[in-house]
Amino acid sequence: MSHQGPDYFKDVPTRRRPIDAAAKPVANFAKKEVAGGIVLVVSTIVALVLANSTPEIARAFHAFWTEIPVSLRVGSWSFPPGKYSGNFEWWVNDALMAAFFFVIGLELKREFLAGELKDPRKAALPLVGAVGGMVLPGVLYAAFNWGSESMRGWAIPTATDIAFALGVLALLGRRVPPGLRVFLVTLAIADDLGALLIIAIFYTSNENLSMPSLGAAFGVMGAMAGMNLLGVRRWWIYGLVGLVLWYFVLKSGVHPTIAGVMGAMTIPVQTRIDAFEFAKASRRLADEFERDVAGESGTQASVPARKRGMIVTSPVQQGVLIAMEKITEAAQTPLQRLEKGMLPFAAFFVVPVFALANAGVSVGNVAGIAVRDSQAWGIVVGLVVGKSIGILGASFLAVRLGLSVLPAGVTWRHMLGAAILGGIGFTMSLFIAHLAFENPERLAIAKFAVLSGSALAAVLGAAVLLSCPAAPRSESKH
Repeated sequence: MSHQGPDYFKDVPTRRRPIDAAAKPVANFAKKEVAGGIVLVVSTIVALVLANSTPEIARAFHAFWTEIPVSLRVGSWSFPPGKYSGNFEWWVNDALMAAFFFVIGLELKREFLAGELKDPRKAALPLVGAVGGMVLPGVLYAAFNWGSESMRGWAIPTATDIAFALGVLALLGRRVPPGLRVFLVTLAIADDLGALLIIAIFYTSNENLSMPSLGAAFGVMGAMAGMNLLGVRRWWIYGLVGLVLWYFVLKSGVHPTIAGVMGAMTIPVQTRIDAFEFAKASRRLADEFERDVAGESGTQASVPARKRGMIVTSPVQQGVLIAMEKITEAAQTPLQRLEKGMLPFAAFFVVPVFALANAGVSVGNVAGIAVRDSQAWGIVVGLVVGKSIGILGASFLAVRLGLSVLPAGVTWRHMLGAAILGGIGFTMSLFIAHLAFENPERLAIAKFAVLSGSALAAVLGAAVLLSCPAAPRSESKH
């Protein structure tokens, strides 16, 4: 989940505000590619520390997420419906995570229409790698758990956590060629698409499926698509209708987070003004603004330079600024604006809160059981071995068959390191574990195995990439 262009505003001379001294370090940290991964790691450590603290603290931490009822009530109406627990864990996993899936949906749509997945030859390598990296871990897990009740968790080791993986790459600096980062980002996005299909197909219970509610959900999605065709571009309108979509998906029996992806598919991706016309209009407006400022030079000359910025602009300047705001909005797609606005919310709030709610495993109670448990071994081997061999092997076949080529500056040793990093499952793996297991013991074992396998994949992948020679400085810039 990383998509950020150059910050041109930083080169514009602006007056410093008192708040800038405190806000700038935070803003600079948030812009770093490693930031999301660091926040995620900290949240995970906090959850693990609290879950493995004194019995009183551990019990209170667990009770906070699972035992405190949280619901909305208006008269006799209450939400969530009675069959759902309505605790903090439910609101995080079923409601808040819909926003995370919405951002994934926006990224998928952008990549297919204008990104790496648009060009079949460029997309072939990460797409084939993603398929191999999902099939082999599932097969290895099945080999460990065939015929047992744990078989339902076969999809847990098939996912890749992009925040953690990119965080490791960012820490390695010049050891990572730009092409390898693009490969891993595209692979993770394709991996997310596969995980979404798995959730929708294999983790939706047929006996709980409500066709009227599902039909209503598709009807709402159709209405959102109609809004797109009519030219509706306000994000809050899509947000309100999207809540209705989420409600009907929840009622249908399909996991409600899928509503995030369904809603993202309807967000407009076209601008209202083309790039050439935008450039022309911007120059004309800038010239008009400058002429008006020059015309005021007599009145401005007597004002100290440090106070000129406090003076209210003229009606002409106000009109130009309003026009600039309008054409700037028209030159951006709603998808771009939403993705830019939602990414920090997803990376620095949704995913860390999800980690707090789901990564708190009592290691002392689980480790001894997990070491002898086929479910745990299936997850760890699937993440560390299955992902590595699956991604690397499928990528090698794609290159040998002429379907694609290695990115510039990328060697097979780089590809091995990236393939191992693909075994960092975490967010999506924990999410699938919750869908797969209702039994608390099975779920705790799955969480422990996901954390162990992801940590091992991160260390091994980083070690392999550290053994690669550093890229020249001119090549490492991207």
